[in-house]
Amino acid sequence: MSVVFDKRATKRPVNVSINSDLLAQARKLNINLSVTLEKELEQAVRLAQRDLWLVENKLAIEEYNRRIETKGLWSDGLRRF
Repeated sequence: MSVVFDKRATKRPVNVSINSDLLAQARKLNINLSVTLEKELEQAVRLAQRDLWLVENKLAIEEYNRRIETKGLWSDGLRRF
């Protein structure tokens, strides 16, 4: 997986709003909110970046697929299967 953010960057305090019952249960289970949020936020950023890349490269991907459909792969004559 590629690196989404600089893990050495300093941490900043932030304020978030969260369902009070969910927070109480997380605290009761000793779930570290900072670690959990950071992991989930990293995943959300990774997925958003992937989706953006797909949108930005959609035309190039479609063109490449069309070219392969019409001209085939460069290795078509070399394959033995």
